Amino acid sequence: MLEKLLGGGKLEKKVLDTTKKYLQILRSAMECLKNVFLTENIEGTYCIDALEREADSLRREIISIIYEGAFLPYIRPNICNFIEITEKAFDALKTCAFEFRYLNKDLFQKIKEDVLRIANINLDMSEILIKAFSALIEKNNIREKNLAIRIYEKRVDEIKSDIADKIRKWEITNFWDGKNISEFIEALTKISDIIEDASDYLYIIDLSLK
Repeated sequence: MLEKLLGGGKLEKKVLDTTKKYLQILRSAMECLKNVFLTENIEGTYCIDALEREADSLRREIISIIYEGAFLPYIRPNICNFIEITEKAFDALKTCAFEFRYLNKDLFQKIKEDVLRIANINLDMSEILIKAFSALIEKNNIREKNLAIRIYEKRVDEIKSDIADKIRKWEITNFWDGKNISEFIEALTKISDIIEDASDYLYIIDLSLK
């Protein structure tokens, strides 16, 4: 177990357990956003804000416990950096939810299928990230999970390219409609990049412990 390898005790276990909860909230936020796209219910976007606040509370708790003395000194920055990377995913989710509230719904219908494909991939990636973190704690091989996340991220890049090709053919006369949908797509596709970065960082931590 990771907590034993790193001089584990109650503080270490609490950090690891709280980090798991943090990642599970991230997954819940992904699922929330996916459901928003399915139902096109604007009110549903506010679940992202609620989940982000819950995650932020856990993040502060994790950092606080680490500064109390959890883990050996050389590993503390790694845990903190991993949390900071995943925090960016919540920022992207909030941006995506915000932009969706003002999105031209006629334009959204033209790319809804592609958006749902990305939302599903983001959800799958968040689930794999949880499994990768659990594997790290249990000292199991996380390489295949890291590889799976990389493959998923490439799929998102391909879908993003397809969406861009479609949008270029549209005649958008309203500046705000164009800006809105551009920032929406950018935030939605950025999520997979961040999860890939988080997965890569877990892999680096794993290698450093061998």
